[in-house]
Amino acid sequence: MTGTPVRLDLSSPSRGPRGKPPKHFVDLTPEQRIDAVTELGEKPFRAKQLATHYFTHLTNDPAQMTDLPKATRDKLVEGLFPQLLTAHRTQTADKGTTVKTLWHLFDGAKVESVLMRYANRTTLCVSSQAGCGLACSFCATGQLGLTRNLSTAEIVEQVRAAARSLADGEVPGGPTRLSNVVFMGMGEPLANYKSVMETVRRLVAPAPDGLGMSARNVTVSTVGMVPAMDRLAKEGIPVTLALSLHAPDDELRSELVPVNTRWSVDEAIDSAHRYFEVTGRRVSIEYALIRDINDHAWRADLLGEKLNARGRGWVHCNPIPLNPTPGSKWTASDPRVEQEFVARLRAHGIPTTIRDTRGSEIDGACGQLAAEEDE
Repeated sequence: MTGTPVRLDLSSPSRGPRGKPPKHFVDLTPEQRIDAVTELGEKPFRAKQLATHYFTHLTNDPAQMTDLPKATRDKLVEGLFPQLLTAHRTQTADKGTTVKTLWHLFDGAKVESVLMRYANRTTLCVSSQAGCGLACSFCATGQLGLTRNLSTAEIVEQVRAAARSLADGEVPGGPTRLSNVVFMGMGEPLANYKSVMETVRRLVAPAPDGLGMSARNVTVSTVGMVPAMDRLAKEGIPVTLALSLHAPDDELRSELVPVNTRWSVDEAIDSAHRYFEVTGRRVSIEYALIRDINDHAWRADLLGEKLNARGRGWVHCNPIPLNPTPGSKWTASDPRVEQEFVARLRAHGIPTTIRDTRGSEIDGACGQLAAEEDE
């Protein structure tokens, strides 16, 4: 590949509709929730009742809050549970066990989430931004540009809706619980650090203040925003960190992932290793395999060497067959090339697992549904 790497300007204005979401119950801490209900003229214990309905019963429907007087529940829901997301379109694949939803936000912005049910777990991929400002060249979302950051409640609402769908048995296989959440949808999670971390806190907080999920079952992905990665390591919440690397050399990565012109391959890997040292959590390296671009055997060797230079046992690699987008010049690697890439990594002692590509027949790459609507 040739050409000058794109320089990233994180201060550049976002394009598209922008708005500040109305304050939602989920945006508030438990203490702030008590203040909010008392400001509406209700007793402080109503805050815990509302939290139980939302996080345990997974509802914001006043009709289902039968332990509250009708006038009280209507007032509280109207004041504290504004409608933030509307399901505009859904697509299913894998016999209904993969469900992709296009959400319209209150201001017309669009985001997507993907719910995937496996034999031993259920995973939701959530969006943290409407669009993305990092302009990774092979990414559907990156081509949309950034509209705005999502609020904490806008992200959590994606999770609650999925959890409720599973609890109600709407996904084939019978009623079940949501076990995993991955921040791998639209947007760069660490570019919306505050909302993402507040979301994580809601996910892992014990009931009734949160969903009571294990932090180990929450994955935060990043293209390598080093200062934010180092900050994440100090949060004291042992989520899984996933570094989207996509190339082991700066020349290529700067073309594929423009943020690399600010924080290099080695700087990103060093930060990922620091995360492991602080948290003890093994880091995941994400690597989209793109035909004739980054899938060369020598690049697998270079990646293995760089990871081993920081130590052993601290990392796991997830090569991902690229999910191509319509009109894109990028496509997935030849299966034989993919197998050789994996074999080279394993020869270096790097635990390596090919990522299961769910939903390829339903515009599975994040951003595709939103892009289609904008055409």
